[in-house]
Amino acid sequence: MSDQSIPEARTPEAPHGSPGTPGSPDSEDTTAREGISRRRLLGTAGATGLVLGAAGTAAGYAAAPSSAATPLTALGSEQVMFHGKHQPGITTPMQSRGHFVAFDLAAGAGRKEAAALLRRWTETARRLMAGEPAGARDTSVARDAGPSSLTVTFGFGHSFFGRTGLEEQRPVALDPLPDFSSDHLDKKRSNGDLWVQIGADDALVAFHALRAIQQDAGSAARVRWQMNGFNRSPGATTHPMTTRNLMGQIDGTRNPKPAEADFDQRIFVPENPGANAEYQDGPAWMANGSYAVIRRIRMLLDDWEKLSTRAQEDVIGRRKADGAPLSGGTETTEMDLEKTDQDGNLVVPINAHARITRPDQNGGAAMVRRPFSYHDGFDADGVPDAGLLFVCWQADPLRGFVPVQRKLDRGDALSQFVRHEASGLFAVPGGAAEGEYVGQRLLEG
Repeated sequence: MSDQSIPEARTPEAPHGSPGTPGSPDSEDTTAREGISRRRLLGTAGATGLVLGAAGTAAGYAAAPSSAATPLTALGSEQVMFHGKHQPGITTPMQSRGHFVAFDLAAGAGRKEAAALLRRWTETARRLMAGEPAGARDTSVARDAGPSSLTVTFGFGHSFFGRTGLEEQRPVALDPLPDFSSDHLDKKRSNGDLWVQIGADDALVAFHALRAIQQDAGSAARVRWQMNGFNRSPGATTHPMTTRNLMGQIDGTRNPKPAEADFDQRIFVPENPGANAEYQDGPAWMANGSYAVIRRIRMLLDDWEKLSTRAQEDVIGRRKADGAPLSGGTETTEMDLEKTDQDGNLVVPINAHARITRPDQNGGAAMVRRPFSYHDGFDADGVPDAGLLFVCWQADPLRGFVPVQRKLDRGDALSQFVRHEASGLFAVPGGAAEGEYVGQRLLEG
């Protein structure tokens, strides 16, 4: 959870936001692939979706004759490009459905099996993100739907390198995260050799991708853990706005934006090792990549909801109604950390979450936050198992996530209402070029 927002980059009727984070990868104008033209497609004329400057051709594979087809909505037609400088799903606008799944390589599987698996995953992700069937074993779950802003993102965990004999290629930035006092971590739901992030604006499209990725793993890898999340659906509000989290707070107001001059420096590993003096650049295979921290943060909603609205606002440092700082203005107004009331008390409490997470209060630490809310039912006492699947991206977690979390650990007013129950850190390499598979420079370098 944090005080940041995601860049807006959707069609007018498709607002989005994130409960605590960010945008979209480098992309270019595209048309349907040759293979798609052989299928009966839903009509798409005039229904082109814009994803950070990428005009994506809708490609739904439908059973109905083309003469009876109707145009896809803008929601279904939005397409994010798989190939590019960076992997998709890092700066892509937030989607309404998300799945996270970690795998461990099977006993006896090594570098060769991992490379074959990444080849399969890459081809499946490319096809699905273009709105095509996954392949010969496609389950038809996403039949009739367009790409729906689907993204599939792949990363490597610390343990992956030992299992594949690639220890010398393991980045220093992938060293295990330190322990924090708020941690109540379940090791079975943390870390993993391989990590996959899936996002889409349609629940069936997202599940279809999850199932295809799991099937592709075959005998090479087994699921270690899997989590499901959601965000507000595009078009759910009368105008684009930042979403709310399960505490009812507007969440995601101050994310770094791609238009900022130092965005790439803070979020992505540079192409040339040593080019970024402030961050640990890591090995050459991580060029244009990023590091993802994922935390399952349970919200203690029964305790939170006992607070008055004013008390909740003091915990966060922002008004609940519109997300404006307690020091005044609108949601995007710069917070005045020195402003006091008539009694000389700070208007924004010294331990307010929004104060503590500000980059200028953390040595400039910045990360792109891109989480999903989750709800996994109620326990026997009716207590909700709900909260945030927090995901953040940075060029170096030791300069991004770690210093902010350490400061939150020391005195964040929100800490008594949340519990960190699972954690993972993954190295996410740069995007795959045409003809490449994700991680090829590591596995074949």
